[in-house]
Parts: sequence; C-alpha cells; structure tokens
Amino acid sequence: MNIVVLDGFTLNPGDLSWKELEELGEVRVYDRTPEESVIDRSLEAKILLTNKTALDGRILNRLPKLRYIGVLATGINVVDIEAAQKRGITVTNVPAYGIHSVAQMCFAHILNLSNRVGEHSESVRNGDWDIADDFCYCLSPQIELTGKTLSIIGYGDIGESVAKLAMAFGMKVIVHTRTPPSRLSAGITLVDLDLAFKEADFLTLHCPLTEATEKMVNAERLGQMKEGAFLINTARGPLLDEAAVANALNLGRLAGAGLDVLSVEPPLQSNPLRQAKNCYITPHIAWATREARARLLAISVTNVQAYLLGSPQNVVS
Repeated sequence: MNIVVLDGFTLNPGDLSWKELEELGEVRVYDRTPEESVIDRSLEAKILLTNKTALDGRILNRLPKLRYIGVLATGINVVDIEAAQKRGITVTNVPAYGIHSVAQMCFAHILNLSNRVGEHSESVRNGDWDIADDFCYCLSPQIELTGKTLSIIGYGDIGESVAKLAMAFGMKVIVHTRTPPSRLSAGITLVDLDLAFKEADFLTLHCPLTEATEKMVNAERLGQMKEGAFLINTARGPLLDEAAVANALNLGRLAGAGLDVLSVEPPLQSNPLRQAKNCYITPHIAWATREARARLLAISVTNVQAYLLGSPQNVVS
C-alpha cells in the first residue's frame, strides 16, 4: 500500500511519530510539496494525505491509482470534492481535534488585548520602569473581564468551550448560532445577530465559512458595535471584510483585534490589517499545540485504518 504525505512538517515537525501510519503500508513523508511536484510525488500513491497542499481536478485526473485522500485538518477547501466524487475517491477530514487549543488561543488574544503583558514586559526590559516617575505605569488601559459581555458567533464545540472559559472569568456570555444548540449552559443567552454585535465588549467568531458568513464582519456590522469593543477571530480569515476592520481599528471605533487567521495565508504585503492600529496577528497557530497535533495525527491514522477495513469514517465525499 503506497501512502504519501505531501506536507507533513506543520503537523509533525519532529516531535511526533509516523510509526502507526507506517504500519499500514509503504509511507513516504515530504515536509512540503511545491505545486509543480505534486503529481510526480503522488503518481504511485493509493492513499494521499494533505494538510494545505491543494488537490484540484486537474491533479486528481492525473493520478489513476489514487483511491483515498485524507485531509490533515478540519477544513476541506484544499480538495476538489466534486472531482474526487467523480473519480470515486474517498475523502476524509479530522473534526474536533483542537477544541481546547483553539479556545485557549481565543482567550490568549482576549487577555493580550486586556492587559498587553508582552508590551509591558518589553518596556521593563528596555529600562522604562527604571526612570518612571511613579511606582508603576501603564502603556494601555488595563481591562477587567468580569462583567464584560463576550459575544460568541457560532456555538459548536469550540464556541461552547470558549463560553465556559468566559464564565470562569465572570463574563456575561451571549451567543448567536445558526442552529439552536441541544444544550446551553445556565447563564448563557441566545440572541439574534444584530444584538450579538451591538452588545459585545468582546466579539469572537467560531462559525464556518459559507456564502452567508463570508465578510459577515463588514462596515455595517462594525458600525453596530460599541465604540471601544474588541474583535477576535480564530475561525476563518474571510469571515472579515479586512479593509473595513482595518479602517475601524485606525479610526478607533474598534479598540483592538486579535486574529489568528487571515483571508490569504501567508498574508500579502497589501493586507491592510498588517499595519492597522492595535491589531495583533498570530500565524494560524491556534490548532498547533503538541496535544492537538497528536490528536490530529492519531485520528488521521484511524481514518486510514477504517478505510482499509472497508468502513471509512469522517467521510466528506
């Protein structure tokens, strides 16, 4: 059984093991695969694993032996699903492996915007405290989370995990979700989308990217928010109209933004958020704790095992 991993480095930079996958067949792992090498490296593969290496119809039609694609992520936009279906190729993904890690990153951004620990630490390192007139000083307003309203857009597993963290901080939690949840913790209020924007001191996105949600955070929605509110996005970059968000930050309507995702990754030099005021961008690493990556790899191997046994799981095609 020929198994090829096209871009294994991000999932496993060396701190995990491919051993369980290697027990299923002859495995070749590439750290990264440039577009021009995808076909050559995949030509003999029956099973192909990819994280962000795109597999469009043109490529799939040139891989006659390919029978299975395992996406090493939750999002499946890197695979032409329609083309895979026409070829009878099974496509799977890995849902729900990074719930706690993504929720943690969401709050890392919330806490950064509230206290700016890194900036104050760097200031002390640079000697600013040595010459301060008073026993302490603040480079930014210090914000207590207790009593603040956290508005969560999307209430799947990650949204629910974020809500639990928020309530531990004493925040008021309101939720807007497309599908009414089967369970809702005491103290959480369901609201419509307008109210979710209007009431938020902090607004965090945990919804999928669809035609309905693309650029849902736009100039009109931003105009509904309180002046001085904060925006968090650890979901998908295209949920934001990035120019509108940058404008709101530069005008001070938004007090800050914490973003782990952008519309194009790595970002273009022209992305207006790169230089926007009080905009803190991390390089799409909410999923990347060792613990989450270990779960991702384990589920990916189990997906392959299930396929080989004739009972594929987590199928998206």
